[in-house]
Amino acid sequence: MGGMDQFNTAGEDITLFRDMLLRCLEKEVIPYYDQWEKDGWMPKEAWLMLGAAGMLAPDMPEEYGAAGAPFEVNQMILEETCRLNLHALSTALNVHANIVAPYVNNLGTPEQKARWLPKMITGEVVGSIGMTEPGAGSDLAGMRTTAVRDGDEFVINGSKTFITNGLHCGLLVLAAKTDPSKGAKGITLFLVDSSLPGFKKGKGIKKMGQHSNDTAELFFDNLRVPASAVLGGLNQGFIHLMQELPRERLGIGSQAIGACEGAMAATADYVTQRKAFGQSVSQFQNTRFKMAELRAQLELTKAYWKQCLQRFKAGVMSTEEASILKLTSTELQVKVTHECLQLFGGYGYTEEYPISRFFADARVQTIYAGTSEIMKEMIARSELGR
Repeated sequence: MGGMDQFNTAGEDITLFRDMLLRCLEKEVIPYYDQWEKDGWMPKEAWLMLGAAGMLAPDMPEEYGAAGAPFEVNQMILEETCRLNLHALSTALNVHANIVAPYVNNLGTPEQKARWLPKMITGEVVGSIGMTEPGAGSDLAGMRTTAVRDGDEFVINGSKTFITNGLHCGLLVLAAKTDPSKGAKGITLFLVDSSLPGFKKGKGIKKMGQHSNDTAELFFDNLRVPASAVLGGLNQGFIHLMQELPRERLGIGSQAIGACEGAMAATADYVTQRKAFGQSVSQFQNTRFKMAELRAQLELTKAYWKQCLQRFKAGVMSTEEASILKLTSTELQVKVTHECLQLFGGYGYTEEYPISRFFADARVQTIYAGTSEIMKEMIARSELGR
């Protein structure tokens, strides 16, 4: 019940891109993915391959080499990669194509877009976003990375952590304080070339899941960027972040729904074949009720997700709606993978069966891009005020 039936507005484009995506993944990704997970690394060649296949930011404008495809195509890519248990790849694509590319396209000058988007679409440049710091996660006011004006340049000092695509990163959308006296209202976004002197990448961070998605610390030591690297307006970074967060959370919702579909399909297949006490595990009432409960909750979540898709396209999706979607879809993903793993019994705890990866990869979904607790606070503000 996943995949194509969720996209009715883009019809033929979705079908075309989905077929292209599946052929690409079956030939160039799935045969190697287990090894990537063991290595904790997706090779740069994979980025170039995905770019050549037209799978990197296909909804960006044609003038930059993209397909100019409907917005839903990018969401389909995130959903399908998670359905196929390629969550680390999906998260890398979410950051690169669903977050960084739209930041550049929506906020960038013609010169910035012409410089960066073509290379992002081919995979030559991998995009990352730098918000989280060792001492400041969801609390942007606590950000310590600074950018001080010096003539026609800004001098950046500080660090970021838990940066998805951090090691592959060629372009970083960096949030830094340009007016520390203003707190969150003194933040500016910069487009930073990772090859510049003073930009240092730390070692990859080892995680409990999504191993092949490289995650790193980044350090800035008197890093000089030209004033033309400012993305959007000076001291307007917080506003820009709030404007772009709904799409990020919509993408995470797409991932959650895809992962739920994939985990449930794998579980249905297993319990149908597995025998216990002389009958298929799928015939036990507990199994049937659990799967029915999960399906009902997933269908309700999908309905809200579809509504959010349409409201985002219409330009009216609110921060509250994005928070509700992010909270409910990711918490459901954790629940689905937990309950499904239980139905596998001891085999679910082994790497031999796919449910263990679905389970481990799901856990971070309730943490990054705003924790579930932050989502609840955002929702509460719309009900009760600050």
